[in-house]
Amino acid sequence: MDLVVQSPDELLAAVPHVLGFKPEESIVLVPFRPGRPIIRVDLPTNAAGREQVWDAISGPYGRHARPGARLAILCFTEDRRSAELASQHLSNRLETVGITTHIRLWADGERWREFNTGQTGLQTQDTAERIAAATVLAGAAQPAANRASLAASMVGDREPIAQLLSAARSAAATSTPGVERDWALDRLEQFHTDGNRLSDVDGARMLVALETIGTRDALWEDMSRENSTSHMTLWNDLTRRAPDEVRAAPASMLGFASWLHGDGAKAWCALDQVPADRPYSMAAIVASALQNGIHPREWERYQTQMRDLAGELDESFVPQPPSQQRDLPGTRPVTDRPAPGR
Repeated sequence: MDLVVQSPDELLAAVPHVLGFKPEESIVLVPFRPGRPIIRVDLPTNAAGREQVWDAISGPYGRHARPGARLAILCFTEDRRSAELASQHLSNRLETVGITTHIRLWADGERWREFNTGQTGLQTQDTAERIAAATVLAGAAQPAANRASLAASMVGDREPIAQLLSAARSAAATSTPGVERDWALDRLEQFHTDGNRLSDVDGARMLVALETIGTRDALWEDMSRENSTSHMTLWNDLTRRAPDEVRAAPASMLGFASWLHGDGAKAWCALDQVPADRPYSMAAIVASALQNGIHPREWERYQTQMRDLAGELDESFVPQPPSQQRDLPGTRPVTDRPAPGR
């Protein structure tokens, strides 16, 4: 989803729709051109925190830096002083890798201030409603109230499937991996066609089938940027309903589909659903893609390499998000002038 914005007010209103949630106490870095990641980090409030933020994002932005690269730094907080210090620190650091910060914007939900020029203005309801309407017409879901509510959307009633897992495993033991793989692929194709939620019985069978790596990989290989929305819907539902013992696989599938869709925030939240005592190599691959700012369109080029890596990774290794939470969506609002509102 691309949004054309022409003022600071519009840019601020667009960001929640790009992230998938309304940022709070956050810094969001928005590039002016495609191919570079949008990054959200928790707002640092001291010098050590500002250095930690730079350490977390320097890799992705150093990797994507190009001559003439420009971006906007947006700070969502009531703490204007911390926003000014943090945005200036990031601007100085980004300059060292060849990225110019044309906008340093602070907003507290009612007002905004552009630190580079001193220009100020109001965040208006009319603009927020207009941007929201544009995203609805584009078929995008409306943003969650905050990151915590986005994470909470991945937690549902897990007891019904928990009660069926034993029977599903017994049935799988009397079948063959090939039969279960073919059933899972057929059920996935049916879901792509009708979008109907899997019954508890089918959900339990699918989660047990995913425990076989060959079946999981066959479903994984079905993913593309074109069908990522359908995959996100399926795996979000099964992550919500999966007990701990079978949740690592659907959560990792959800994380990958979300990254492929360009929704880094949802991808990180999905990885948070991988049980801590059940580390999973696919989760490590998704985390690596996020941490390194790999754009989803690069998947085809990296596909073979990353799949090979999946077989080599130690199952006990799952990279965790940095202490500063960060989210790297792949979509962006489009600015049609260097400095909106000037």
